[in-house]
Amino acid sequence: MISCWQKTEVDKNVEFRLAETYKEAGVSITITTLTDVLAFYIGLLTPFRSVQSFCMYTSTALLFCYIFNITFFGACLALNGRREKGNRHWLTCMKLPEASGDSKGCCVGGTYDKSTRKEYDMPIDSFFKNYYGPFLTTVWVKMLVCLIYAGYLAVSIYGCFQIQEGLDLKNLAADGSYVGDYYDEEDEFFSDFGPNVMLVIKNEHFQYWNPAARESLDLCLENFLNLTMADSGIPPISWLHAYMQIGQNAGFDLDNETQFKGKLTSFLIQSGFSQDVNFTNNQIHASRVFIQTVNVSTAIDEKNMLNAFRETADKCGELQMPVDLIVYHPAFIYFDQYAVIISNTVQNIVVATCAMLVISLLLIPNPLCSVWVTFAIASVIVGVAGFMALWDVSLDSVSMINLVICIGFSVDFSAHISYAFVSSEKSSANEKATDAIHKLGYPIVQGAVSTIAGVVVLAAAKSYIFRTFFKIMFLVILFGAVHGVVFLPVFLTFLGACSKSRVKNKQNLPEHSDTSEQRVKVVLSPTGQQMNVCADPDCY
Repeated sequence: MISCWQKTEVDKNVEFRLAETYKEAGVSITITTLTDVLAFYIGLLTPFRSVQSFCMYTSTALLFCYIFNITFFGACLALNGRREKGNRHWLTCMKLPEASGDSKGCCVGGTYDKSTRKEYDMPIDSFFKNYYGPFLTTVWVKMLVCLIYAGYLAVSIYGCFQIQEGLDLKNLAADGSYVGDYYDEEDEFFSDFGPNVMLVIKNEHFQYWNPAARESLDLCLENFLNLTMADSGIPPISWLHAYMQIGQNAGFDLDNETQFKGKLTSFLIQSGFSQDVNFTNNQIHASRVFIQTVNVSTAIDEKNMLNAFRETADKCGELQMPVDLIVYHPAFIYFDQYAVIISNTVQNIVVATCAMLVISLLLIPNPLCSVWVTFAIASVIVGVAGFMALWDVSLDSVSMINLVICIGFSVDFSAHISYAFVSSEKSSANEKATDAIHKLGYPIVQGAVSTIAGVVVLAAAKSYIFRTFFKIMFLVILFGAVHGVVFLPVFLTFLGACSKSRVKNKQNLPEHSDTSEQRVKVVLSPTGQQMNVCADPDCY
């Protein structure tokens, strides 16, 4: 908005300048806000509560930022415009002497370019207009940009196939924590053994003293031991097996419910199995046994183990005498995400990208350019996903949150450039691209640099979560800015269709003999006399 304000004619009234600012910037910030907010609200579809909370907070914050920009910030621009109109100092608001027009000092008022009636271009604006834009639109540079983009896309796609699933639990602890040392030594000395999985019999009506029920339970445990990730050489840790063995040696009739329950309390206290059976009020409400897993080292192994154990538990409930089981381990809260992380990530990206396309089609007055915006979004997402894998970032709930951010922020730069290209009144595609870069090159670079500067401190953080946030935000902003000021302007010049409609409309407008002269709208009064209604140069 500031960039658009600086490009308005300074001698116009504040209302006109603010209207021109909103005309140029309003649609762009509306597109980016709608797409950002929608992308984060789509993130609510994920089953992870942490991601849902983040998306709800961020989308609501962006919505309030948008309202703030089109109301309060616009009012601040209007007040600043009145200060400029009154020729007052930017800090003290004291009256200043009239500027001669060629002075650029900060202690004089109203300096502007007399030929354009606008504020002087900043040096970087002049660079984009006079040097970078014409350089980028030359034929050989376009070919070079296409080759660079092909290389970028190839590396990104290669990286996508290298993505590792899963969250290493030691990454949840701060660097240097003893937790990290514990997991490192566990991997070194006990890498052959996986989690000791708990099988919980939750049916309080299960008859442990019934031989048929015990046989059904043994069959169920045998099914677990036959799994590839379970070691059949390591018997289950079962309080029931130990109890039956002791009862058999002592000559107890444990097939009798009364004797079974009567001897159970003393057995649990003496054997150390008291934590494995919930025996209260002469009723076994639940109990558990343990199965040792082996050769479970990667996130894929953990996901497969979790699914296999749950499927086997479901089959136990289908036996002739059903055994109602649930499988549990404290790490399952992390293994659960591995089962759905890829499908949910793909779902969020596809749905959000389609939503971006719909919004772009509604607000950008050219369907083909809207498709290019969507293409740029997909390109940035592929690049971030590929390079984050090459930067040693795995796909987990932490990086998934950041990929949702990627969906939102990747549209910002491309939407601004595309809309500026389509709305430009230049005649040729190359001139349109140069004009769009001139208008938005500096704001894009400024926004990218300031955002990266804001998160670069996280690169030295002692937490994996913060470092991951920095890495993905850095990639998102970097690739988004490069697409905005390098790739997309070049690709848009290949689309003559994007620039035809406005040129045709402009050619159909009535010609004016001198656009610099003041035009006066004349109407007749009821008495037949002429009345000058509007003397504004742009009123006709």
